Amino acid sequence: MLKKIILLFLFLFGAAVLGYNFKADPYAKEAVRTGFLNHYKVYALPIPDSLSLVDEPVPVWQKDVKERIDRELLVNTYWQSNALLLLKRQNKYFPEIEKILKQEGVPDDFKFLAVAESGLQNVTSPSGAKGFWQIMKKTAIELGLEVNDEVDERYNLEKATVAACRYLKKAKIKYGSWTLAAASYNAGMRKISEELNRQKTNNYYDLLLNEETARYVPRIIALKHILSHPKDFGFVYSQDDLYTPYQYTEVKIDSSITDLAAFAQYMKISYKELKLLNPWLRARQLSNKTGKTYLIKIKK
Repeated sequence: MLKKIILLFLFLFGAAVLGYNFKADPYAKEAVRTGFLNHYKVYALPIPDSLSLVDEPVPVWQKDVKERIDRELLVNTYWQSNALLLLKRQNKYFPEIEKILKQEGVPDDFKFLAVAESGLQNVTSPSGAKGFWQIMKKTAIELGLEVNDEVDERYNLEKATVAACRYLKKAKIKYGSWTLAAASYNAGMRKISEELNRQKTNNYYDLLLNEETARYVPRIIALKHILSHPKDFGFVYSQDDLYTPYQYTEVKIDSSITDLAAFAQYMKISYKELKLLNPWLRARQLSNKTGKTYLIKIKK
């Protein structure tokens, strides 16, 4: 208690002296202000004349589109800590996502949709969407994912990526446009279809939408531009700074596991490592009453 009182006194005394010095010497305050202005600059960002999402051009010549792109470039560039984390994470997760997108016939640009959705983290939204691809439970089941108290494949990066691809391909067939497919990933196909019919257009950039969906596609485009050209935005790092994937093997399990901690111990890894590699295992056990075959990753 005495230590806290002494520290508080020293803090208040220092603050008083600092305030007094500035008050007594206005030149000191001006020197600080001048130094700040000389060394700290916030720059407007150039908007490229040519941008695209999956080879579909972005009409940056439209004032509202240009402003929306500018907003997302500024927000995602000047939130430097988050952007740098995204650069580090993409090195860890993009190789697997890129491989699946290619296998599923979905354009590579859609890896940036996952960035926009979750920041490449297994997060849960306020509405209950989960995983890298932020899939709702009902949609996940419709797309063939298992979701229950013990297994939630929305947290399985490989299976969730395949499910997201299924949705995007279905939306592309429906709309004939990857940009509209991306917009529907946020708003839902029903909402996008309603707005296209009501506003009598077939172009995302001609739609008047709620703020979330109006920002969604520009955010994907901005993230693509920043993460593809990080040095142009002042991000400085080396290859050693980037996160790397875990090295693992897979074991097939077609029976129940009554205690995942004991299973991890048997496999000579920690329970934490088991869960980090297999975040889709949501409980402390795997009942597996149907005898389904699961692939469980084990750290090498």
